Amino acid sequence: MKVTEHLTRANGKTQFSFEVLPPKKGENIQTLFSNIEPLMEFKPPFIDVTYHREEYVYRQHPNGLLEKKTVRRRPGTVGICAAIKNRFDVDTVPHLICGGFSKEETENALIDLHFLGIDNVLALRGDPIKSEGRFVPEPDGHSYACDLIGQVSDLNKGAYLDEEQDDTWATDFCIGTAGYPEKHFEAPSHAADLRYLKHKVDRGADYIVTQMFFDNEQFFSFEKRCREAGIHVPIIPGLKPITTKAQLTALPRSFFLNLPDELVDTIHRAPDNAAAREIGIEWCINQSRELMDHGVPVLHYYSMGKADSVRRVAAALF
Repeated sequence: MKVTEHLTRANGKTQFSFEVLPPKKGENIQTLFSNIEPLMEFKPPFIDVTYHREEYVYRQHPNGLLEKKTVRRRPGTVGICAAIKNRFDVDTVPHLICGGFSKEETENALIDLHFLGIDNVLALRGDPIKSEGRFVPEPDGHSYACDLIGQVSDLNKGAYLDEEQDDTWATDFCIGTAGYPEKHFEAPSHAADLRYLKHKVDRGADYIVTQMFFDNEQFFSFEKRCREAGIHVPIIPGLKPITTKAQLTALPRSFFLNLPDELVDTIHRAPDNAAAREIGIEWCINQSRELMDHGVPVLHYYSMGKADSVRRVAAALF
């Protein structure tokens, strides 16, 4: 079932969903299942599965020469989506990215998802390769998420890359996209960022899920600006409970976001990570309650592969 269909069937009741990471190469999928199982009691209508692009590593040979190798540390997004669907009978939302894919490879990936009965994708540009510092598209690949969304939307109309194909079968994907309450770090202004988002919706995005944020006023302002700009698709807030003191610096550095002074000061005074975790969970619970009262369609949690803190938050709310 499509994400948008789940939202319609909820009749205004806020639902619970979360995002998981594929296991690292060599790990057993049972580790992932064990982090999903404690959250299933809250009846998520869908689970997101991230996609991690390749990295470059350099291996030194005995003669001193360096060999540049491409590695993918967390493969298996499509297989994991199928395994979760089979194991838990829940819809999955695989992340689909521009980086590392040509248009042909994207089309083939979408065909695989369609054959597996997966009805949803979250279309993203994706991050640059860590060692490159800036995003570089594949030859004959997409540079922007709006173009990737356009390709999925075209496939939903039966338009394949090979225009000479006859009797093509149209897919029927529900397309999600990302929104940034505090602005995407590459956008020159909030207004420009909103224009980019509107363009993604106009190309075919059916709903928006936001980058994590810790100040609900950022979300309320973002939602208001979206509606004023003519963006009327559902907007799903993305949340994460802080679990360590180190995340006070790690999260802003990795996700280009701000943390409220009250949260920073309280966690900074915490004697250890156990105390910081309790503060982070309580903050996330209060955030979630206010958003539920506001009437958001879904509370979407970034679990980072760990279930316990998200479960604590969900148990207080659902």
